[in-house]
Amino acid sequence: MTTRLKPAAVGVSIVLLALVIAGCGGGSSETSQSNATVSFLGATAKSPKPAPPLSLEDSLGRRLNLRSLRGKAVLVTFIYTHCTDVCPLIVSHLHAAQDELGPNAKKLQIVAVSTDPRGDDPRTVAAFLRAHQMTGRMRYLIGSRPQLEGVWRAWNIVAKADPKNPDFVEHSALIYGISASGKITTLYPANFKPRQIVHDVPLLAAQ
Repeated sequence: MTTRLKPAAVGVSIVLLALVIAGCGGGSSETSQSNATVSFLGATAKSPKPAPPLSLEDSLGRRLNLRSLRGKAVLVTFIYTHCTDVCPLIVSHLHAAQDELGPNAKKLQIVAVSTDPRGDDPRTVAAFLRAHQMTGRMRYLIGSRPQLEGVWRAWNIVAKADPKNPDFVEHSALIYGISASGKITTLYPANFKPRQIVHDVPLLAAQ
């Protein structure tokens, strides 16, 4: 199931970009780029704005505040461990991009935020990261439903259980590219190409 929503309030103005809602079995959407001074391969904000607040514990019990990552390029995505198609696709491409970045990988921090407070816990996250070879390569943030819903609202994310199968979650399938100065600068769809990230990370890290 795929639903398109009008892009809204994270302060990013993207040409022809739609938010994509993806559940297991769902799809994704291509993005378009605006004309920008710096030539990113991701969809580019005309006027980058500060990223919304984000402060949660990760699956290892360590609190992460997005502000602590200033100086690095940051990719923020919203996924869940029981997803069988869109989320593994996102993580697989992020893994490939990290490998292709080589020494530039140290300029990047990947942050995943749970869209499933019911199913994502330290055990399931550890298994998910292990299965996708992302242990130690991605911070996976979890929390209670009220905690996560607050983050979803701030980031304009939709996440809801599939009415036909509560183990599946329909959710916005986007990856936010945040510059070293903490501004949302690029957006990528679930089916982004690793080369887009490889190209854009050094540029994000320099801004």
